[in-house]
This record gives sequence, C-alpha cells and structure tokens, in this order.
Amino acid sequence: ARARFSEHVDGVEPALSTDGAFELQAARHPLLKNPVPVTIKIVPPATLLLITGPNTGGKTVALKTAGLLALMAQSGLRIPAADGSRLPVFRSLFADIGDEQSIEASLSTFSAHIANIAAMDKSLALPALVLLDEVGSGTDPIEGGALGVAVVDHFRRRGATLIATSHYDALKTYASTTDGVTSAAFGFDADTFAPTYQLLYGSPGRSLALEIAARLGLNASVVAAARQNLSAREAQLAEHLAKIDRDMRSLEHEQRLATRERETLSEAEGRMRQREEALRQREETFRRRLNEELETQVRSARREIDEVIASLKARTNAIAQDAARQPITTGDTGGVRGDARAAVDAIVKRTLEPHGDGPPDASRTPVLESAEPSGRAPSIGDRVVIGGLGLEAVVTAVHDGVADLDVRGKRMRSSVRDLRVIGGPLPAAQVSVHVELTRGREPFGSSEGFRPQASADLNVIGCTVDEAIARAERFLDESLLTDQRVVRFIHGYGTGQLKRALTGFLQQHPLVARFATAPPDQGGGGVTVVELKE
Repeated sequence: ARARFSEHVDGVEPALSTDGAFELQAARHPLLKNPVPVTIKIVPPATLLLITGPNTGGKTVALKTAGLLALMAQSGLRIPAADGSRLPVFRSLFADIGDEQSIEASLSTFSAHIANIAAMDKSLALPALVLLDEVGSGTDPIEGGALGVAVVDHFRRRGATLIATSHYDALKTYASTTDGVTSAAFGFDADTFAPTYQLLYGSPGRSLALEIAARLGLNASVVAAARQNLSAREAQLAEHLAKIDRDMRSLEHEQRLATRERETLSEAEGRMRQREEALRQREETFRRRLNEELETQVRSARREIDEVIASLKARTNAIAQDAARQPITTGDTGGVRGDARAAVDAIVKRTLEPHGDGPPDASRTPVLESAEPSGRAPSIGDRVVIGGLGLEAVVTAVHDGVADLDVRGKRMRSSVRDLRVIGGPLPAAQVSVHVELTRGREPFGSSEGFRPQASADLNVIGCTVDEAIARAERFLDESLLTDQRVVRFIHGYGTGQLKRALTGFLQQHPLVARFATAPPDQGGGGVTVVELKE
C-alpha cells in the first residue's frame, strides 16, 4: 500500500537532515487535485518560519502540506516533492489549524486556540515540529499580536521547529528583527491582486484585505469608507509594506535577469574553451608536421651532401692518380670545386623550396617583387634579402639583433646585419567566402537544406588512400587558416575505397563539425561536403 500510494503521488525519497534543516522543494499537497508546488524551507540557524500574505493566498494549505509531508516521510512513504528535499526526524508533531470553537465545551475560537497551544507546551518533546495557523487570532488585534509574538518566541526558545501564519504587524516586525526567524509571504498579481501561490522569502507581505474585498465584489463605497477609517499610522505602514513588496519584485526580476546572463556567459566561456582547445590541437599538429618535414629535409640534405663528398673524394683520388702521369692545372681543381659548390647550392635551394603534391599555389606563396634596398633596419613584415645567400624572405619577428624569417614557407634565423630591406609588407590576401546553411528539417547535404555559395575543393581522384588522407589533413588545416567554413572532397565513384577512407578520417578529425554526400547537382556520391567547426 505504501508503494502504491508513493507511486500515485509521484513521490521522491527525502534525505534525512542531521542539522535540523527542514526543506521541501516544490512540495505538493498529497490530497488536492492539481496543487501549485510550494517550496518550504527552514535552514539553520533559523528554526522559525513566519508566513504572511493575502487572504486566500495559500498560507493554510502550505502549513498543512508541511505537516502531512513530515508525517509521510516518518511513515516510510515517499513524499510529493522535488529532489533535494530533506527533513529531520521529529519525536513530536503538533498542529493548531482551523476553527476549533465548541458550544458544548464553551470554547470560542480564541479559547480553542489557546487550549491547544497550552496542551502542546505541556507535551512538547524535542525534536518537535509545531504548526500554528493565524496565531493570536480571535481577539483584539493589538493584544492578539502581542500574544502571538510571545507564543512563537516561547516555542522557538524551547528548541522546536516552528511554522506559523499570521496577518499581525507585530509578528511581521518580530520576524524582521529577530535572529533565527525567517519571514516569507505569498505573492499576488500586482494588477488584479489575485494570488499567485508562490512563496517569496524575505518579504514581510501584505494582507490586502481591502483589495481582496473589492475584488470579491464588496460595495465600492464600503471599501472606500474602510480606507478612510485607517489611521495615519496604519495607512503609512500599509504604504511602507507595499513599497517593500514592489522592491522585492524588482529585485527578483533583476535576479532572474542576472541568472540568465550568468548562464549565457557560462555557455560563451564553454565555447571559448572549446575553441582554445581546438586551436591548441591545431598548433600541435602544425608543429609536429613542421618538425617532421624539417627532419625529413635535413636527412635528405645530409644524404645528398654525403654523396657529393663521396663523389668529390673519388674525383680527388682520380686527379691524384693522374698527377703521376701528367701535370694538374688549376682548371682541373677549379672545376672540381665548382661542381661541388654547384651541387651543394642545388641541395640548399631544394631544401628551402616549399614541398607539396603539386606546384606551389600563387595564392599561398606570394611572389616577392624586386625593389631597391631602403637602407633602414628591418622590422616585422618587411621583405628582405639575406646577404650571402641572396634569398628573399619576410621578417616575422626581431629580437636582440636576430630576425626570424619566412623563406617561402620555411622558417630561418639571421643576424639583422646580414639583411637588406627591399620593401614593406605585402597586402593581405583577400579571401571571400559566402555560405548559406539551413538548419531546418531538410537533411544535411540536401539540395535545399545545405547549398554552399562558395567552397574550396580538393580533388583526390587517382591518389592512393595514404596520399588522399595526407592531402586531406593538410587541406583542412589550410582551409581553417583562411577561415573557409565549408569545403568539398572530390573522390569520384570508382570502387568506393577513397570515399570510405575519407569518411573514417573525417569522423575522427577534431576540426570537422559534420559532413555528408553532396547534392546530385553538385557531384552526388562522388563528392563529400564538409563543414568545419567555428
């Protein structure tokens, strides 16, 4: 039966608090249909919650909800509330709710309340939960307010966990000025004065007796007369409470805006961290590839130089052997030196030239136009000639008399004294890419849902799988550097081996956001369209 009822109320298992905290998150009355959830909380060092607010605003229902859910939890039932709820284990639970007047027992409303409170005080066993509805009501408001303050303070000093409701200003003042007491008020619509059934913590609350009377149809002249009957002090206090309520609503609105701003900022920071991580990975990829290329070029240059040296030794030995038969001229030795120098120069030139699968692209390797030397010290971006080598380069950095140079895509260092400035920086290459993406119901790659207006293409038809993957890796890096967001791989149909290999490569690549087969009017199954991450 417990399990069935717990399932019926869609209950959760509350945590048991060891510090006396009483927290019901989005609690619902278990016997009402479609109740409005309300959060009821008393967090240490507070032990008393005073609930105020307009009539018919939900105070009594909240009080009953707190008592019922506490009893359900201690009976082994799940409670109709949200996750995060926690409750103490009480030895005693007392409630004084509703009108207990009795003609037979000669008890008025006030007398019945006082009799209940006296019985609670005698039987109180800690830890205890005490629920008092409209404490101090049923008598003169001034005396009732004073008595209500004394009653709730007495139970608080005895160590009970207490939830009380009231309209009295004396209790509102007590809650606002006493340590260990939390105040909350049920809200209302500022235009219609209809209750919202939302509990607002930190607000003293307004009873809105006159406003609710007018909303329920009481004669307007009666309501107007009642306003005139308010004393100056009461009217001033009502206006003060109204101002506090307006300020609370404004603060809540600003808090909601601040929360949304924090969420937006957090999302932006997350995207920034992802972009930074992607940039770091690309930088590592570039550095690794550059190191591999440099190592390969250095090894190749060493082998070729070793071959030149071996050839030079062989020719030297041959000349030495011929020296025994005929005299050696300077032309013979000069020719050997010239051939060796030419061979070494050719090796240096090949090493400094950019490598690739085809001829260098003019858009990526700008031609350095000749210019007259300026005679000034080189600075970042200047075009220079390296003295002795005669190579043209672009200065990328200058520090401590040493310049970092870009020689047709290769990095070098040279003393500033060995450089001759021949011109300023080249104008930046103009890259214009316009892409239209539709992220609607059309599948990615369809003719309507995804139609790039301009894209970069890589044709790998005729390549082996290894060659195609290597070219695709380099192509994606270069596309990102030129801010190209959409590219196309042209692999053709054939046996499908190239397409399968590229598909596996793209699925694992950190720069790829998504990819798909091109629309029929753009190549169909022989072309794969790729969208890069931002």
